[in-house]
Amino acid sequence: MAERVLGAALPIGFRAWDGSVAGPQDGTVVVIRSRDALRRLVWSPNELGLARAYVSGELDVEGDLATGLSQIWGLVRRGVTRRPRLSEVAKLALRLKVLGPNPDAPKEEARLRGALHTKSRDRDAISHHYDLSNDFYRLVLDPSMAYSCAYFTSEDEPLAQAQHNKLDLVCRKLGLEPGMRLLDVGCGWGSMIIHAAKHYGVHATGVTISAQQREHILGRIEAEGLTGRVEVRLQDYREVRDEPFDAISTIEMGEHVGESNYPEYASTLHRLLKPEGRLLLQQMSRGHNAPGGGAFIESYVAPDMHMRPVSATTGFLEGAGLEIRDVHALREHYVWTVRAWGQTLEERWDEVVALVGEGQARVWRLYLAGGALTFEEGRMGVDQILAVRRNENGRSGMPRVRRELVAG
Repeated sequence: MAERVLGAALPIGFRAWDGSVAGPQDGTVVVIRSRDALRRLVWSPNELGLARAYVSGELDVEGDLATGLSQIWGLVRRGVTRRPRLSEVAKLALRLKVLGPNPDAPKEEARLRGALHTKSRDRDAISHHYDLSNDFYRLVLDPSMAYSCAYFTSEDEPLAQAQHNKLDLVCRKLGLEPGMRLLDVGCGWGSMIIHAAKHYGVHATGVTISAQQREHILGRIEAEGLTGRVEVRLQDYREVRDEPFDAISTIEMGEHVGESNYPEYASTLHRLLKPEGRLLLQQMSRGHNAPGGGAFIESYVAPDMHMRPVSATTGFLEGAGLEIRDVHALREHYVWTVRAWGQTLEERWDEVVALVGEGQARVWRLYLAGGALTFEEGRMGVDQILAVRRNENGRSGMPRVRRELVAG
């Protein structure tokens, strides 16, 4: 019946709650633990229905989750399978006796209110993901708590070293020197501002709208002896009113800004940057015909996230008056980064479940498995964009770029 609905032979195995099986059983096997899993698919025969069934534990996967996802997505891309027709889904549901009310969405699903990208809604969206638990992120991430794409000099390099490489690369591209003032917009758990102050002698200011992130950074500032050199504010980027900074970094923050607000974001970065100052923006992107994100990411991981082709982002920055000096693609590096996080998640699964619950742990397992494939298959990318604000004479004043910045 499933093959008739999908229009192709099953690429992976299935096993239902009554012990019945279909498809190959010697590889990845989807285990349907209750009728509620299929009931969700009747009401939402798409990615969201599958995600709800998986997060709730009504649907599980034996074997490698990423391999199973890759097999299914491969069939979809090649046009082997097709979107199920509603009439076929209804007939299947009748035969399997799964018709009934739509089960409630798992509690891990985001429930935001208010107009898109208002300050209050943005705070709620950020809190949904980043205020999950500092202890959880400390467990899964590297010691610097860098939650962004690392920079690997080899595929098997330890994640902590690759994150150090990334932070150092950003500092060098910004031309940081002792005494300069650095602003980090969307500073996460402080990896960038701590690194820049410790290793480059700058006065660093970070802004975040996550209360738990700020609490963590305050502890790091004291532990590292950086009081007076590093400041962290619980503040929306639109509320920063300081005199212009010598340099600005913003690392994987722009995805949360939204399409309609991006011109304001770009103009704010321009306003806060001194003439001849440099901006380093690291941001995820998608291809013109390869949308990233999707219903699962938007509902469970990063609500209201928006990604666009990198060319559209550079257009926004240029429209704000910034001159683009370099675009550095890091797509493969994100594959290795996400796989490292995923390996840690699996190795410390019991600790993760104890911290955030099994439902949230399953959200992250699906998120990381799917995320690695998305970057590996080129449906999403990540880029470092280096820009400079021109001075009153229209010149950027950009000094000669150091040879070590040239990357393969």
